[in-house]
Amino acid sequence: MAFQKPSHTFTKIHLKGLRTNSLHILFALSFTVFINTLSFAQELPKPNNKIPVDKKKDSTVVAKDSTTVRLDSLLSRPINSKVVDSTKEDSLKKDAFLKDIVTYKASDYVAINQRKQQIRLYNEAQVLYEDMEITSGVIVIDYSKNLVYAGRIKDSTGYSQKPVFKQGSNVIEPDSIIFNTDSRKAVIFNSVTEQSGGTVIAERTKRENDSVYFISKGKFTTSENLEDPEYYILMNRAKIVPNKKIVTGMSQMYIYDVPTPIAIPFAFFPMSKKQTSGIIFPSFGEDTGNDRGYFLQNGGYYFAISDYVDLAVLGDYYTNGSYGLRLESSYALRYKFRGNFSFRYENLLNSERGFPDFRQSTIYNIRWSHNQDSKANPSSRFSASVNLGSSQYFQQSINQINQSSFLNNTLASSVSYSKTFQGEPSVNLNLTATHSQNTNTEAINITLPTLQASMSRVFPFAPKSGVKKGAIHNINFQVNTRGEYRINTTDSLFGKSEMFDDAVAGMRHSIPVTTNFKIFDHFSVSTNANFEETWTLKTTRREDIFEGETSTPIDINGFDRFLTYNFSASVGTTLYGMYDFQKEGKDPKIQAIRHVMRPSLSYSVTPAFDQYYETYDVIDADGTTVDQVEYTRFENSLFGRPGNRYSSSLGLSIGNNLEAKVRPKDSTETEPEKIFLLNNLNFSTAYDLAADSLNFSPVRVTGGTQILDKKMSINFGMTLNPYALDSNNNLIDKFNINNGGSLFRLTSANLNISYRLDNNTFSGKKDDEDDEDDEDANRRAATSNSRTDGLFGETQDFADKRLSDRDRKQKDEDEKNNEFYNYKMPWSLRLSYAANYTNTRRENRVSSNSLMFSGDVELSPRWSVGVSSGYDFLNQGFTYTQLRFERDLLSWRMNFTWVPFSNQSSWNFFIGIRSNLLKDLKYDQRRQPDRQLGN
Repeated sequence: MAFQKPSHTFTKIHLKGLRTNSLHILFALSFTVFINTLSFAQELPKPNNKIPVDKKKDSTVVAKDSTTVRLDSLLSRPINSKVVDSTKEDSLKKDAFLKDIVTYKASDYVAINQRKQQIRLYNEAQVLYEDMEITSGVIVIDYSKNLVYAGRIKDSTGYSQKPVFKQGSNVIEPDSIIFNTDSRKAVIFNSVTEQSGGTVIAERTKRENDSVYFISKGKFTTSENLEDPEYYILMNRAKIVPNKKIVTGMSQMYIYDVPTPIAIPFAFFPMSKKQTSGIIFPSFGEDTGNDRGYFLQNGGYYFAISDYVDLAVLGDYYTNGSYGLRLESSYALRYKFRGNFSFRYENLLNSERGFPDFRQSTIYNIRWSHNQDSKANPSSRFSASVNLGSSQYFQQSINQINQSSFLNNTLASSVSYSKTFQGEPSVNLNLTATHSQNTNTEAINITLPTLQASMSRVFPFAPKSGVKKGAIHNINFQVNTRGEYRINTTDSLFGKSEMFDDAVAGMRHSIPVTTNFKIFDHFSVSTNANFEETWTLKTTRREDIFEGETSTPIDINGFDRFLTYNFSASVGTTLYGMYDFQKEGKDPKIQAIRHVMRPSLSYSVTPAFDQYYETYDVIDADGTTVDQVEYTRFENSLFGRPGNRYSSSLGLSIGNNLEAKVRPKDSTETEPEKIFLLNNLNFSTAYDLAADSLNFSPVRVTGGTQILDKKMSINFGMTLNPYALDSNNNLIDKFNINNGGSLFRLTSANLNISYRLDNNTFSGKKDDEDDEDDEDANRRAATSNSRTDGLFGETQDFADKRLSDRDRKQKDEDEKNNEFYNYKMPWSLRLSYAANYTNTRRENRVSSNSLMFSGDVELSPRWSVGVSSGYDFLNQGFTYTQLRFERDLLSWRMNFTWVPFSNQSSWNFFIGIRSNLLKDLKYDQRRQPDRQLGN
């Protein structure tokens, strides 16, 4: 019998009561709905345009037109059940099963074979149910055997249209599937399933029940290339609980289908999509450089406390008794805040107890970073950036080699809270706790806390509406308050009660009153009067001393205060000069040069506050006063002492910049291009009208510019003193030019040059800066107080490799543009030169002169090498040097870093899987620097 082939078939069925548990269950269950629905549809009254059927032959019915069957109130029934009159059934006893509309279609046909009791969907068959979608080349439903089959279509090129099951973000792609609707079991062939970041490729999968699957000859990999994975773990047999775990028997690693000796008798893979607590397996090795013996490092436990906070407890142990402990925690609350906390403690033993070279050292480091979301509260903000600990932590730590922090001699911390009280005027309140630590001198400066409050400017004489004009309208004042409790201590006393012995507290209130106006339309005038009152809780008193003795201050506890004030005024203007090179009939490359000059003249006066000064007598052996020494009881005040010298000074400063208009390189451009010749060139000096001698202050000259398409930055400065030196190199009240010298004497100078270039520098292309990487680097630098330009080398933190890993940079675009990679080799080079000159007392020497450089070269799309080093021209030697070699192995990463010389000479080799799921599958070997620990 011949049938007309329909152009499109489309069927919708309304389902109620379906509940799903996993991907494969939904896949099979959708076909069960299929069978029940179509089985019931066979017994519905037939339409008028019946298709004749020859019952003696294969009874095959092909849908001629699109048919929609809607079962809004009907129940699912077994496939072979008889048609029952609905009026004879009690609707109250029915169990709801179908809860939504099932839509299925096929591009070629939907055929029903009544004799074989089969339904067949062919070519681009599709089933849609709720958030589930099933597509396949062919779908066959055998309702006589309660089986559903979905598979591929075979054509002249092979197989196509593999079954694809989708639900949400989950996807299963087998070659074929057989599902029994009665037992709810299924057999899946050549399935590809993603499980929590990994992929399971199985030749044969058996569905046992709603939550258990058994696979045979399965491969587990994290590779992105599933057709030819770089590696996989072959599992002879395995049990899978979707999104929970995989338990396997004998498993062996294969690299590019080549078996390796890495095999285990059984394995357990946690596959939960949510955070799960678990053991962190340690790495092991031997520390031969410092005789600490064998070790276990970075082992511990991960606590998934909640969706908002976690905690990792890690530890190290060495056979000579050394050990380490680390606590790492991250927390976040969306639209509120996020941060992380780290505490690291190490008890290090060098050699063995009882030996003469035995040394013991206890070091620690605390880091805390907290950032509040800007949307959380617009009127208040809390932030923290803490990095404190032992001064020698980064030099002595054996589980971390952080080059940037090792070369930095300062640790800094800040925890602050700010609040703005809206109103007119508004008030800003800020509480800050700060910490500054010099790792060389081991000096620590702490403020606990610093209180700052300020009121916004108030214009008492300004009109209620309109523009403020003139000096009266622009009169304004503020009220500022700053209070501190400051502790100066050392590393050895930090955390002990003795650190508070020399603590000082104080508060300063200031009221600046200012106004500004213009004269002669071109001169801007500003005046300022500043009133300050300083409070202190401790003053000093000195008693008379005998000649030859040293006066010792006696501390007096109690509240005291002093008031100071000063006045200042300034006038400035801006001058413009233009030199035009353009002439009629000529188009020079440099069309014009513009010079902008900003001169400013200022005057300030500060009275002498003699009322706060006293004297003590110096007495000789006869009891005669031979001298009187002036002092103030506020000499140890937190905010300084009041001045006892009248000051009246005149200041002069001139700011300059030069820019040029040049002919654009692009001939289609009509506007000239502006470039800076000198970003700034500043001169400043002062003259003290009240001084008896040395009235002129040294002239300070600073400048800077950017050249070579703004890739090179040049900054310089110098100090010029007009006064001469005597034979003892002391400053005298005599101009240098009158002493046989030049007009000015160069006392100091500095020069800084930085230059960044890469393979696009000479090609005329602009660099594409990776802003995201810069933000990450700056965020890390904010916590570690280190450089981000790579001149101190790349950070190597072995303790963090288990807990965090920077994602591999995607190079798909580069590989697309450089398919053969034979004409372009990406590279970058960063240079920084610094020199300082000192001649204050005729030293005439260069105090520092060094060049630092850092470069990286990509030998191929996945091979890169780099070096960071420098040369000290003064000491004639190389500075800290680091060599880097890195290989991108797709699913793996391999790197080697080497510090060839210095007291931090070391090397490290690492190869491991990138995925966090198999991070423990790695090999690393390193040589620790030789360190001598203090007692």
